[in-house]
Amino acid sequence: MPAKSSHRGAHASHASAPASRASSRGSAHTSHTTTDHKKIRAWVEARGGHPASVKGTQRKGEEAGLLRIDFPGYSGEQSLEPITWDEFFEKFDESGLEMVYQDETRGGKKSNFVKLVAATRGRRNPRE
Repeated sequence: MPAKSSHRGAHASHASAPASRASSRGSAHTSHTTTDHKKIRAWVEARGGHPASVKGTQRKGEEAGLLRIDFPGYSGEQSLEPITWDEFFEKFDESGLEMVYQDETRGGKKSNFVKLVAATRGRRNPRE
């Protein structure tokens, strides 16, 4: 059985405005993209997840380093530390990220697929 991954992510340097779009048309097993804080939090919490930061990656004066979503029972226990949603979204916006996610697997089960990526150029909206 393959090892479970608790998170995936990327780090960028621009903020993004709340938005949502499907990356492909069709059924629930396709991936979607959003920067909407309410949608992100609801999706993560519906799957028992919580915001986290990779231990030791925060810069001086930062509350959070590299962002991840941690799910119970996955491999992040040793490398991740929980952070608040406020800390998560502050870093998320400062870094210009968007969340790529999947609602259901091809087999119709609830999916935990999530990836934090740099927002596409046309979707960035710095709030400085």
